Formats: sequence, C-alpha cells, structure tokens
Amino acid sequence: MSDAFQGFDTRLKAIDEKRARMGRGYVGRVGKDGLIVFRPKRRKGGFPLRGVVYLAAGFIFFKAVIIAHVGASLYQERLAQLAEGSVVEQAGAAVMQPDAVSAMLAGKLRPFLR
Repeated sequence: MSDAFQGFDTRLKAIDEKRARMGRGYVGRVGKDGLIVFRPKRRKGGFPLRGVVYLAAGFIFFKAVIIAHVGASLYQERLAQLAEGSVVEQAGAAVMQPDAVSAMLAGKLRPFLR
C-alpha cells in the first residue's frame, strides 16, 4: 500500500512542478494523433545584452552631464587629482576619462546646464 501511495505522491509532485513551469508560459501543439499537448515554454538563457547597452549609454550620458556642468578644464584637473590617489581612485580616473561621445554630448548639453 505504501508503494502505491509513494508512486501517486511522485506523480502529484511532477504535476505540480509542470503546472508551476506552465505558469510562466506555455505552448500548445497538435500531435500527429490530433491531440493538443501543452508544454511549458523554455526559459531564454544568455546574457542580457540590452541591459549592458543601456548601462553603457547611461554611464556615457552621466559623464557628459558632469563635463558639461563643471567644464572640461576643471573636469581634467579633478581627474588628475583622482589619478594621484589609491589604486581604486586610479581605476576610477581611468574609467572617467572623457571619450569622444561624452565630449560631443557635453558640448550639446552645455547651453542647457549653464
């Protein structure tokens, strides 16, 4: 009797797991015999490229706003001070170096921030 109950319990757990997966989306397909079978959608794996692009664009825009607000010469002076600090500060200075895109954006934003 306990073997039958354990088999039943195992089947119930499998049904619950499939139902939980199907709660995140499912696909219905018609088999060769005409029976409609619903299966859970596969999860998309991989790296979120769109999020990385948005993060990089936001960081470049952030640098452009800072450059436009304080001016290019003062920004370079502050980066030089930062480069004289600890290893972490030197890394920050290297990352915060103005690039062509942020310099161009700073030139466009400067009239709006002054």
